[in-house]
Amino acid sequence: MITQESQRQWLQQHLQQRMPNTFAHQPSWLKQSRAQAYKAITESAVLNRKQEAWRYTSIENLLKQHFKYVAEPMLSTPGLQNRKLQTHHVANLDAYRVVVIDGFYEPQLSDIRNLPEGVSVKSLRHVLKTDPEYLATWFGKTAPHSEHVFSALNTALTNDGVFLHVDKQVELDRPIEVVYLATDNDHSLLLQPRNLFVLEDGAKATLVERFVSDKDAMYFQNHLTEITLGQDATLRHYRMQNESRQAYHLSSIYLSQQAHSHYYSTTLAFGAVWSRTEYQATFKQAGSECELYGLYMVGDKQLTDIHLDVRHSVPDCVSRERFKGVLYGKGRAVFDGHIRVDKQAQHSDAQLNNDNLLLTRDAEIDSKPQLEIYADDVKCSHGTTVGELDAQQVFYLRSRGIDESTARRMLCLGFAKDIVETIHLPALQQDAILKLSELLTGTVFVKD
Repeated sequence: MITQESQRQWLQQHLQQRMPNTFAHQPSWLKQSRAQAYKAITESAVLNRKQEAWRYTSIENLLKQHFKYVAEPMLSTPGLQNRKLQTHHVANLDAYRVVVIDGFYEPQLSDIRNLPEGVSVKSLRHVLKTDPEYLATWFGKTAPHSEHVFSALNTALTNDGVFLHVDKQVELDRPIEVVYLATDNDHSLLLQPRNLFVLEDGAKATLVERFVSDKDAMYFQNHLTEITLGQDATLRHYRMQNESRQAYHLSSIYLSQQAHSHYYSTTLAFGAVWSRTEYQATFKQAGSECELYGLYMVGDKQLTDIHLDVRHSVPDCVSRERFKGVLYGKGRAVFDGHIRVDKQAQHSDAQLNNDNLLLTRDAEIDSKPQLEIYADDVKCSHGTTVGELDAQQVFYLRSRGIDESTARRMLCLGFAKDIVETIHLPALQQDAILKLSELLTGTVFVKD
């Protein structure tokens, strides 16, 4: 059973691994942020089933693990790492490329040559050393570390990540792909990448994030991203998590939108033994749009959790949240979607849906879509479905000469199709379909 003492002890053990001189030359604003994060960790409430946000997701197994914090990039052979990256290559994806290995930006393997004028992609670690005051405008402004113990841990130990800045009215000509590779090490690592993605007024960009790893790598990816969109800015954001079945993964995405900005995101979660993806989205000014789509595929000994918190705090904003799950074996998933419409947020338009397909009797889904509405002139809806494959549809395909396994795989791909098609990059869309097809083979369809 998780107690406040056991949780605090686990956190302190990892904080104490920090070398005394790790952050020796940090700016005063970052020292203050870290001090506040340390205080938040000390005072943090226990994350257990009594907390609504963690009601269905236990961190008990996570707290049984001990991870090694890495203060400096580990020595490695670029050729070896490049060969590992090639095994996770997305064919025909024409994009600028950023590589992060075991939590650290790797310039030798990245390719950001010929970026358009007004676009900057840098190592967060590098900017903190060379121009730290430049980051003070955005760092920690959308991610209040006092509200989330793992965000506090990230702030306390932030060491590297990706800083993307797009100037006003600049449009990226190609997507930016960020690949996070976790390697198989002698120690289980605590990976703490932190990103800042800033699009100024009128800027447009497409961003792809892919989380991959060596087959048997064991680690905890405690990943935090802050996204700030200026007026009329547009960001298409695609995220694919396909990590080792030994890995623990937590992504916390904090989004802040100014007037008439547009954010479109698709999240695909296929890997890790324990994974949780959190979106905290806030409309700061009227007329903005936020669309969150996602697909999770969960199998034996896996837990996948999707947590959404969308805040309509100003009028005339639109949000769409649609997630689908395919579960098999003894896989377990949690969908916790929450939309709050404040009293002053008149004319809000919000739709929240979660649909799930259970391929085996032992698979489990806990789905909790929620609407909290305080305004009286809104258009909002929410719903959830849980079901099995339609036996008549399977029979129809089999009557056309298709074997049962293929028929079931076709129906599952059809179920996932509308989510995959929200990815407006054909190469990435095809890669997602291939990974789904690989997972939807063999004993996936055998019912106990």
